[in-house]
Amino acid sequence: MRKATLLLCISLLLASLWSCEEEYFPKPKGYNRIDLPEHSYQSLPDSLPYAFEFSREAKILKDSSWMAERYWIDLYYPYFDCNIQITYKPIMGQEKLLREYLTDAYKLTNKHNIKAYAIDYMVMPTAKGKVAAVAQLEGEVPTQSQFFITDSTEHFLRGALYFRTATANDSLAPVINWVNEDIQHMLHTLDWKD
Repeated sequence: MRKATLLLCISLLLASLWSCEEEYFPKPKGYNRIDLPEHSYQSLPDSLPYAFEFSREAKILKDSSWMAERYWIDLYYPYFDCNIQITYKPIMGQEKLLREYLTDAYKLTNKHNIKAYAIDYMVMPTAKGKVAAVAQLEGEVPTQSQFFITDSTEHFLRGALYFRTATANDSLAPVINWVNEDIQHMLHTLDWKD
């Protein structure tokens, strides 16, 4: 019996020596891997009073909200489960309507002041000679990018990026940046139809 106990102790000692060859290191905190596709674009259908190129990763959906108007659409990105809501309003040469649309655009952006760390506005000249106003929102806000563009007499177009997820915006940063490139391409290729 003593011999068996001695063999068992020696076996356990040897096993513990071999198992301790490598030091244990805790694994670093992990992050989700997000594979971003290459940017490629296509044209909008001719049935709208505006035209631009949008991502091939997006699908055009008719805005289904109760307040949607005729030329309102959603550019839905199924891979990222996000959408860019596009609203369009005719100005019809009425300065009063233009002021109303501009006021609404700024109000809708500034509603996020409660949760936003910062709202950075910039004026962006486009490749087609137009000027767009773009707002980048930082913090845990439902919309990270908003923009509008107008010719100030006939057309007013506004857009906002929304994600349908509770994932923190800092984790979504690569996707937000990727979609923002699409938004910039869209604004640079925008033309009005008469």
